Amino acid sequence: MNYRPLNPLNKRSGGIIADIILYASISVGLLLILFPFYNTLIISFAGYEDLAASSFYLLPTRLSLHNYEHILHQNKIINSMGISFFNVVIGTAMQLVMTTFAAYTLSRRTLPFRKTMSYFIVFTMFFSGGLIPWYMVVSNLGLVNNIFAMTVPGMIGTFNVILMRNYFDTIPVSLEESARLDGAGEFVIMKNIYVPLSMPILATVGLFSAVFFWNDWWFGQLFIQNEKLYPMALLLRKSIIEASGHLSDLAARFSSTYKPVQSRSVQAAAIILSIVPIMMVYPFLQRYFTKGIILGAVKA
Repeated sequence: MNYRPLNPLNKRSGGIIADIILYASISVGLLLILFPFYNTLIISFAGYEDLAASSFYLLPTRLSLHNYEHILHQNKIINSMGISFFNVVIGTAMQLVMTTFAAYTLSRRTLPFRKTMSYFIVFTMFFSGGLIPWYMVVSNLGLVNNIFAMTVPGMIGTFNVILMRNYFDTIPVSLEESARLDGAGEFVIMKNIYVPLSMPILATVGLFSAVFFWNDWWFGQLFIQNEKLYPMALLLRKSIIEASGHLSDLAARFSSTYKPVQSRSVQAAAIILSIVPIMMVYPFLQRYFTKGIILGAVKA
């Protein structure tokens, strides 16, 4: 049979068209992702007159730090940020410790009923005991209106345990066998071999945990009625959803003696302040993130 050779010009033009479509699609998707952040950012720097003059604020005419000054002068906002930082530090530390112990235990190939226990743990990802029994357990532990109500109920996550267990399964067994010949026990093997070799997955789980505890408002909504223990996310939620939210009331009182502020711009400034800490942490963990999530997702 005679085959007609492909025309390199047609192949080149087809590749160029495909590249144009691909880059155009990526550009549109990137624009849709970045626009809400951009819009929130410029509103946070907008003045009262600019927002009052237009309901759709796209291009900033001038930048003002007045909204950020207003937030940083409010004791409730500063206190809620402190509570959120406490939750992130303590909650992430507890989740890393508990997840490491649970994942290491499940990674032991000699563990009796290892697969059965893994199935039961995965089962909890899809089915739970219900909200009322969960609240009763937390209440009986004395965590209602307690600062640890945001950290103890979420100090271990099923997904993170499975992710770390799969990563532990990728570590060569020969290292463990060599340590046992030297008389090392389980705890020493975990501390001196598995943990040092698992920095990618530890950084990944730590990032997941930090983002969870920083953004979590659901535990606070369920277990905390004391406003002094409100985390940043819960305070923002109440200020945005409720007409008489904290930021709206503060903005109204603030405008009576100082420059007037828009509650929308104050809320935008608070949102920007709430995401800056996570944005500052992520670049330092990014190099571990891809490796940890890929190796941890492989089923052993």
